[in-house]
Formats: sequence, structure tokens, C-alpha cells
Amino acid sequence: MSVNGIGTTGYPLTGYTARKMERSVEPGTVGFMEAVEEKAAQGRAAGQDEKAFEMVGRGAPQEVKDAWMDAAKEVNANGMGIRGNGMMSHISQMMVQRLNKQLKGETENFDILGSTVESAIKAAKEALYDLEHPRVYTPRSIEVQQARILSVWLKGVLV
Repeated sequence: MSVNGIGTTGYPLTGYTARKMERSVEPGTVGFMEAVEEKAAQGRAAGQDEKAFEMVGRGAPQEVKDAWMDAAKEVNANGMGIRGNGMMSHISQMMVQRLNKQLKGETENFDILGSTVESAIKAAKEALYDLEHPRVYTPRSIEVQQARILSVWLKGVLV
């Protein structure tokens, strides 16, 4: 007999109920919190894939976005090198293309995928080509570097 959760010997029944609950859970089932955490991680990764796509394909058609999202899910990476937690894992060729547009003076439109399926395919082919044929760094003298900076500055002013 028990009164207010205290057994006949004066000890709480919590041990008994805990063991009873342990036995009622089927072995091999995933706990509720583990399932929630897994779904949340998937949602965060999908959110980062969306964010990566928006960085380079804001004007691309839905067909391109669907392909991007499917590929990101399948290979567990996106074209911008952004992990599910938002951290960058590497500098991708798509990121390099985007930065090149910025260095050329384009400040409004960083959309490298374009507005058609064909333009997105072209951008992907360029990224693959750049991966297979990396550019070799050639050191330049200070004078050459200054002349290049001056020419880029003049181009920006004159345009």
C-alpha cells in the first residue's frame, strides 16, 4: 500500500516506476529528443543550402534551384562550401567566380548562375574547368601591382 507516492516501507516508488518505464520502451527505438535533434540538423543544413543558392542564383529559374538543392542533399555539401552549421569548409570555385565579379566592379549583381538553365550550366562548367586547370600564382613586382591597382581604379572612375 502507498500513500502520496511513498511505499509501505517509507521509500519513494520512483525506482520502481523508472524500471517499469525502461522495460516498456522497445529496444532499438530512437528517443524523441534524438529524433528532434536529427530533424533540426537537417533543417539547418537545408537552410544553409538555400542561403548558398541565394548568394549565386537569386535570378535562376526554379528548375536550377531544385537541381542545386537535390545535389546539395545528395552529396551533403553545397556549391559555396558552407556547412550545415553555417561555417565555411573551403573556398569553392563558385565563391571564386562570385568574388571575381565583385573585383571587376559589379556591386549589385553577384548572381553567377544567371537567369536560364543554360547560363547555370555554363557557370558550373566554368567552375569545373577551373578546378581541373588551377591558375598558377606568378609573383609580380610592386610596380606591376601598383600599375594594376591604378588601372582598375581608373576603370572604375571612368565608367
